[in-house]
Amino acid sequence: MSMVQNKACLNKSEEGLEIPQVVQDKMARSVNSAGKIDEQAVNDLKFVNVTSREYRVIKRALDIILSAIGLVVIAVPMLIVFAIMYIDDPGQVLFSQYRVGLGGRRFKLYKLRTMRCDTPKYLSTSEVDDPNKYITRVGRVLRKWSIDELPQLINIVKGDMSIVGPRPLISDEYEIHELRFKCGVYKVRPGLTGLAQINGRDTVTPADKVRWDVKYLENFGFITDAKIVLATIPKLFGASGVVEGFKHTTENERK
Repeated sequence: MSMVQNKACLNKSEEGLEIPQVVQDKMARSVNSAGKIDEQAVNDLKFVNVTSREYRVIKRALDIILSAIGLVVIAVPMLIVFAIMYIDDPGQVLFSQYRVGLGGRRFKLYKLRTMRCDTPKYLSTSEVDDPNKYITRVGRVLRKWSIDELPQLINIVKGDMSIVGPRPLISDEYEIHELRFKCGVYKVRPGLTGLAQINGRDTVTPADKVRWDVKYLENFGFITDAKIVLATIPKLFGASGVVEGFKHTTENERK
């Protein structure tokens, strides 16, 4: 969709329903933020075609088996976490948000709710003024150890995601989505963890995020996935790369 088309779609959704003003403002900011990704930083990236059908089948089988086992193992601990979350901030404990996945299709991603019920809707953590004010006490711990991501094992069983792959993004990160399409990133399922997560996580710039995505495609295979999983474990224990409300800046803003 072009910038002009995007602007034309700001007032109504595909179903003709009125879009809340906060969403219109958010979309307008995204449409007009042409400087988010430095073209010079990504002009060397090329389309990568993942052709390993055999490993795709093996990878999907491993995803189903391992995530199903994981759901069984965490079932009781999750009930305890749910209870603690509800006591800390009464309300629903599961949070869902649309993300972009295989083939560029949207899917509903599941997480544990880590922010208060009165947090402004339709905004990501980085877009909320003073996000630390809204993160619950329990939520801070869940985020630090990535426990809030565990419900995505359901997404893996459903086929929305894989254990390893490029992390799924929200729909309005237009510049990154455009680059991902050009580079073939949406030919594979998004992952619970990936190269960007073990190489900076929240502090990775949009350009570098796509660069790690392409590197993953170039080295697509069991060895790569195994290395990423093994590298993720110490990152989790060290809470490496976790920065609440982190906002990427352009080159001009950094000067």
